[in-house]
Amino acid sequence: MSTADRVPVSVLDRALARDGVPDASVLREVVDRAVRLEELGFRGVWVAEHHAVPGIAGSSPGLLAAAVAGATSRVRVGTGGIMLPAHPPFIVAETIATLESLHPGRIDAGLGASTGFTAAVRRALRQSEDAADRFDDDLEELTAVLDGRSAVTVRPQPSAPTPLFVLTGGGRLPLAARLGLGAVIGGPSVHPPKPDDSVRLDPGPPARGPGHPAALAYRRDFSPSPWCAGPRLLVNVSVAIAPTEEAARSLALPEAWALALSRSTGSFDPLQSVQDLDVDRLTQQQARRVERALATTVHGTPDQVAARLAEIVRHTGADELLVTGGVSDPDGGALSDTLLAQLDVRV
Repeated sequence: MSTADRVPVSVLDRALARDGVPDASVLREVVDRAVRLEELGFRGVWVAEHHAVPGIAGSSPGLLAAAVAGATSRVRVGTGGIMLPAHPPFIVAETIATLESLHPGRIDAGLGASTGFTAAVRRALRQSEDAADRFDDDLEELTAVLDGRSAVTVRPQPSAPTPLFVLTGGGRLPLAARLGLGAVIGGPSVHPPKPDDSVRLDPGPPARGPGHPAALAYRRDFSPSPWCAGPRLLVNVSVAIAPTEEAARSLALPEAWALALSRSTGSFDPLQSVQDLDVDRLTQQQARRVERALATTVHGTPDQVAARLAEIVRHTGADELLVTGGVSDPDGGALSDTLLAQLDVRV
């Protein structure tokens, strides 16, 4: 990526539920938001897959991606992602081929390894104990189906290779490089270590362009394929932007709160209004978890967010940013989208 280039930005909408809002309304809002994001000039809109999570309405990324693509005309539409342990690879290939046939040249297929959140959900999905361990084999089977190396021919026949992306915290970057696939990386490692960090992610000198060891290895070891001619690294980060730091923190707080409490209760619940969040009822451990979640959410004024995103891009060498972040305030979320579209992140 040229240092003079503006970093493309896409949005991952995980269809987070809000307290008191029907799931059907949440899904319609995902589609409506995608139309606005296209108008604002974002490169792509991605949707996700979660099963039986009270706070997430999005369970079928293939169907939701089709709805988003049908309501838009230019923006790329991605799955972030389809979870291979929940489906036979051949069925996933059919989904990707159908999306590509209906919306040629606009689909990005992100593929993940997550299994059901609870034992009951895993049973409902017919997932075996080693479902996630088979991800590498399932991914290779999927690519074989899509490029005609399988004993069974997929229909519809893909009109063109659809870019495929491995979703990972970093550990599966070697797999993506070997198979010639793009990658979406998220989690703590995408944030540059601070000068006072006691343990550095990279034991060498300060990270620059990029300083993320796994990202460097991904680019070095990448083998071109029909799905990606060269390495393509998207960095997933949660973002909330507002005119003031305080407003941005309030925008980010409900999701951080829900995430922190889910560690205690085992349930990620619908986002509450920030006015309904009572810090005094949190345990000390829960309060620390909320602050940790906020620390990994890039939030603040436009200038503050632009500067921090530029640091993340320099650290990882990202080709594109895939921004997420759920809010309980629809108006604040719409303003955050508008301010994000106006950012000029360069490295």
